[in-house]
Amino acid sequence: MKKNVGQTDKIIRIVAGAILLILRFTSILAGTAGLVALIVGIILIATGFLNFCPIWAALKINTKK
Repeated sequence: MKKNVGQTDKIIRIVAGAILLILRFTSILAGTAGLVALIVGIILIATGFLNFCPIWAALKINTKK
């Protein structure tokens, strides 16, 4: 698994994921939107910490310098 997520991309992913999780757990987003926010938030945080995004890999995009 070659790292393909750069520093700025990593920060954006972690912050966006955290915001989505906060919106879900404070019940601002509920129902289907809350479930989607939970799943996307977890994926964003995971890809941010792992420095690897499978979608970027499939599209041959590399934001890591």
